[in-house]
Amino acid sequence: MYFREPRLSVLARPAFTEPDHLPVQWIGDATDGERLAEFAGRLCYMSQKNPANRSTSEYLENIKKQAHGSVLEHANYTLLLEGVSRSLTHELVRHRAGFAYSQLSQRYVDESVADFVVPPAILGEDALEGQWRAQMEEAQRTYVALVEQLMARYAWVEDRVHRRKMAREAARGVLPNSTETKIVVTANVRAWRTMLELRAGEGAELEIRRLAVALIRLFKVEAPIFFSDFEVYEAADRRDAARSSYHKV
Repeated sequence: MYFREPRLSVLARPAFTEPDHLPVQWIGDATDGERLAEFAGRLCYMSQKNPANRSTSEYLENIKKQAHGSVLEHANYTLLLEGVSRSLTHELVRHRAGFAYSQLSQRYVDESVADFVVPPAILGEDALEGQWRAQMEEAQRTYVALVEQLMARYAWVEDRVHRRKMAREAARGVLPNSTETKIVVTANVRAWRTMLELRAGEGAELEIRRLAVALIRLFKVEAPIFFSDFEVYEAADRRDAARSSYHKV
């Protein structure tokens, strides 16, 4: 299978339980994560009675404007990312503060049936995509052959699971950066915003930029107040990019 865009699934989102002895005078609709952030911010000043009569949307807009981003760190979202390449995840996992990752292991998983991610730059270019696919298929055939030969070479290893791991960890060296992987990513809203601001811009690598734009679209539905200032637009290269009104909240 050849992926032409990422597949995103929300696995977990905040569940806010308001304490009975510190009720907030809420105004307007909001998600649990957004109310959690407002509660945390109001606790700093014990302003639960909402003297300014601000809605959650107005309150968090001011939080972003004032760059009081620490309150956004209380809200965590966990996503499953599929249809992304190993090349992309090499860049993604550089974002450390506020992030946690669990990724498919090529040592344990049989990649003889692996999928691949078509690089955005060659999408729609039949000749280029044909050459690229031929290379992917050849690399996969080589991987299969190496695993078979290495399994025979390590026949003396009694533990079959360990033997397979030894074979696959060596054979995976021929797999391309375009090999599809799956990764579970957890991050707080502040960390998500920072990553998206950096990776959705016009200067970002095309595949991770495509992912970042897709994530922004997802989050604008999942947590619209947190990500209200992100704007998706068509860049000079005729591909989608995004920008935010507030830098490094």
